[in-house]
Amino acid sequence: MRGPHNIWRLVRTGATLERTGAMGVVLEAMSAPPRLRFVAWALGWPFKWLGLKGDPELPPATRALTALGPAYIKFGQILSTRPDIVGDELAEQLKYLQDKLPPFPTEIAKQMVEAELGIPVAQAFSEFSEPVAAASIAQVHRARLCDNGQEVAVKVLRPHIERAFRTDIDAFYLAAHMIEMLSPASRRLRPMDVITHFEGVVMGELDLRLESAAASEFAANTEKDEGFQVPKPVWNLSGRTVMTIGWAEGIGLSDNAALDAAGHDRARLASRVLQLFLSHALRDGYFHADMHQGNLKVAANGDIIAFDFGIMGRIDEYTRRVYAEILYGFIRRDYRRVAEVHFEAGYVPADRDIDEFARALRAVGEPIFGMEANRISMARLLAYLFEVTERFGMETRTELILLQRTMVVVEGVARSLDAHINIWQVARPIVEGYIRSNVGPSALARDLSKTARVLARFGPRLPNLVEGMLIRQAERPAPASAPPRTHPVIWMATGAALAGLGMLLHSLL
Repeated sequence: MRGPHNIWRLVRTGATLERTGAMGVVLEAMSAPPRLRFVAWALGWPFKWLGLKGDPELPPATRALTALGPAYIKFGQILSTRPDIVGDELAEQLKYLQDKLPPFPTEIAKQMVEAELGIPVAQAFSEFSEPVAAASIAQVHRARLCDNGQEVAVKVLRPHIERAFRTDIDAFYLAAHMIEMLSPASRRLRPMDVITHFEGVVMGELDLRLESAAASEFAANTEKDEGFQVPKPVWNLSGRTVMTIGWAEGIGLSDNAALDAAGHDRARLASRVLQLFLSHALRDGYFHADMHQGNLKVAANGDIIAFDFGIMGRIDEYTRRVYAEILYGFIRRDYRRVAEVHFEAGYVPADRDIDEFARALRAVGEPIFGMEANRISMARLLAYLFEVTERFGMETRTELILLQRTMVVVEGVARSLDAHINIWQVARPIVEGYIRSNVGPSALARDLSKTARVLARFGPRLPNLVEGMLIRQAERPAPASAPPRTHPVIWMATGAALAGLGMLLHSLL
């Protein structure tokens, strides 16, 4: 339940951070101002004795997040990809959260597999290993199919994981509600909507049937992408709590030493990861939304292999065009156009000054160009961007949350591979290619073609629809001052003409 009793969860969060020593580590790594440090200390220190102890052998931040539960672990996974925000040392510690969490017993996993599939494990798999990876929601076993000998990965949800997530999410709802009450200015960021969006994403991740479908669709979309592999699910051995998918061997993208030893070009891999993400988001409108290092490997031939399709993002064609135009404007340093796109899309209230907004965007974008990634403070950049959005009354766009979050994660992955990567230069060919194909005359022709097809489908019904509408209109008493109605015959002729035009265009296109 989303009630005041969740205050206990929030208090225990602060207490756990304080007891494990994570509070000071995190605040120091993020260079928090003295005022924030004092508030955090005041909220955490008095209740320190209520905090969870965690595993004392783990570093403080990792220890605290693993003790607090899966939702907090997810947050830590994101931070692990951002050494520019939390520092190299803390980011390295948090990588533990990606796929090295304590597993649950294999016997329990086998029991869950048998309960889900309705057959003994030995009847489906000739081999079934101990856990090879364990993350916040599930763990993975390496296995071999009985019928054809194919090597597969069997993913099994953690027992009672849904209940654990519910506990965290309910506390997050309370925190969002308290933020909205105590800080009216924060309402433009729509904290409650953000948590609702997060809840929908997480609940979908807890149904492995949906993940199997996502893997299948993603594999179909990216089948022709050079240097990219997506394992395909084995449908007859997958269900709500178990997913069986093809096994793909590779080196984890977090192991730079192993990548170097194998002779892989890390700079090329960094560029490829970023370009693949942008290509999937812009071209397909369907992208992997959890692309941290734990979900990416490199095959012996240099291909990037993606795993874990529990969180996928989807954006419609109009939003993709807006997003591409914003990126393209930044790449070309055309801040006036970036501002215009924000106003055209309704992201900024129409009563704000577009020139002032363009000038503020210039202050965000100019520090990026001509600089290497390791010289840019993304924390400082994000802080200034937040000030800009607050000043101009921009609201949080919940439909873009996954896209924005994934862009942050992917950029972090690219930086971990190549500290000197220039994000904008790498993104440019993908964004320019999309703009050429989807903004301009060719896009207009395609839009007209789609409109004609829709019109053609409804063409034969248009005369009857128009006639019925006019008959209903004619039956209503007209006011004395009303102008004379257009004769129904004229409207019927217009409808027939439109129908004929639609069918003609459809046949030509």
